[in-house]
Amino acid sequence: MTHVTHVDAKKVLVIKYMRSLAGQFLVFQLTVVAVVLVAVAAVSVAQSEGEFREVRGQRMIAVAENMASAPIVRERAEQVPPDPFTSRTLAPEVDRAVALSGASLAEILGPDGTVRASSDPSRIGARVDLGTSRADEGRAWFGDADIEGTHSLVGQVPILSIDGDVLAVASVSEQYPSVWALLSGAGEGLLVYLGLGAALGLVASWLLSRRIKRHTRGLEVAEIASLADHREALLHSIREGVIAVNNDGEITLLNDSAQDLLGVPGSAVGRRVDAVGIDPAVVALLMSSDATQDVVIATRTRVLALSRRAATSQGMRIGTVTTMRDSTELAALQSQLSSHKSVTDTLRAQTHEFANQLHTISGLVQLGEYDSVRDLVGTLTRRRAEISDAVTERISDPAVAALLIAKTSLAAESGVDLHLDPHSHLATLDPAMATDVITLLGNLIDNAVDVSVGAPHASVTVQIDDTDGLTISVVDTGPGVPEHLREAIFARGVTSKPEVPGGRGIGLALVRLVTAQHGGTIDVSDTPDGGAQFLVRLNAVSTHA
Repeated sequence: MTHVTHVDAKKVLVIKYMRSLAGQFLVFQLTVVAVVLVAVAAVSVAQSEGEFREVRGQRMIAVAENMASAPIVRERAEQVPPDPFTSRTLAPEVDRAVALSGASLAEILGPDGTVRASSDPSRIGARVDLGTSRADEGRAWFGDADIEGTHSLVGQVPILSIDGDVLAVASVSEQYPSVWALLSGAGEGLLVYLGLGAALGLVASWLLSRRIKRHTRGLEVAEIASLADHREALLHSIREGVIAVNNDGEITLLNDSAQDLLGVPGSAVGRRVDAVGIDPAVVALLMSSDATQDVVIATRTRVLALSRRAATSQGMRIGTVTTMRDSTELAALQSQLSSHKSVTDTLRAQTHEFANQLHTISGLVQLGEYDSVRDLVGTLTRRRAEISDAVTERISDPAVAALLIAKTSLAAESGVDLHLDPHSHLATLDPAMATDVITLLGNLIDNAVDVSVGAPHASVTVQIDDTDGLTISVVDTGPGVPEHLREAIFARGVTSKPEVPGGRGIGLALVRLVTAQHGGTIDVSDTPDGGAQFLVRLNAVSTHA
């Protein structure tokens, strides 16, 4: 059995912590602190070195000038050829220069760089390269030089004859201090300040790493990345559209389905919802102050079922999340169901009408008024034939004709006269097109009949023309549609019928939807008599061969 000691366990914990997000951030912060401290130290060293070079360089020149001005030095320098005992004679002078200035080396050089006297006797006779010096040109000079492998600061002063010729060169040099010495001399307490900065940086980094760990719920980088990947995959793969809006009205999330349903690109994220081309009815919902809403909205191309909820984080509202589903097909089925219901209502109205007529005929028969029975039946037959003939003579499609005949009877039951304009004409349509025309015509007629009920001389006039595309016009005698509502009435739940709370707005919404699917247009205007006219234009009509 393997025995795990306390030290081993501690090492494991340290390794685990260093691999965590907080540990990695701590190491990163400490690295930054270390880099900053090294940079500060480097700047301090550079400043100290520059200060040393400037101050001590002038000092070296001053010491060299003092040494060159000594009478014994000038006397020996003027001897030609040089006295072999020059080095011994000048030894006290060069030693005094070193003692007084704290220099590392003091020497008397010949014009060719040969060392004649030196505070280091082993250098007598050696050659010094004067290539960078200006002393051999008769000028004082200080600069850097490499003396026996040591980086030194050198000051050199020429010893001139009466004629201005260079007789010798007085040279004084001092070794550059070490980095540690430069740091120590950079300023009192600099090392203390650097150490204090390192300690504060360590503590701040540790506290910051703890804070990050707390705000990331203890999750590591790989776990956060995995969660983000799963979130993106889920959001963009679900069928429902999802759009999130923050408190400032900016889009913070938009999945693929929402982009398709709303007709906006993914680049809309980060922009305001009212600036990306979303349908105004949807924008009004997304910008609404109500936290919770479940509505159905018809845009120009779709019918959308939207559910809006508030989004909160740590008890604070951060925006809203709205899910949406395409209900266009469901709305179409609802429209078809409404058409069937309309036919049922028409049959019910006709059944009621026929029952009354049969009761009348039965009573006349019982009274023996056979001539009155014949006249009544003839009148009813002619009236029914007139209605049918007025429609079928102009409308060749049986489904559309049947709808108009049924709507005529249903409108009459509501006290509204439904007329087909004599200039109407419609050829036989293929079944798919006939279904869409029935949806358009049925909803427009229902809306017109509803708003005309109770109006003086209530009537609805329908005109259909297929000579150039397909044009459907429905004119009512209702109160008309105010100009500011002519766009809004095509949204779900909006109606021009004040007596019907909430209205049946899906009808007009479907009208616009079907019209858009056929590349057509729909216009709303008021008639001179005060009613409204709905004019639908479709670009092409599919006729049945």
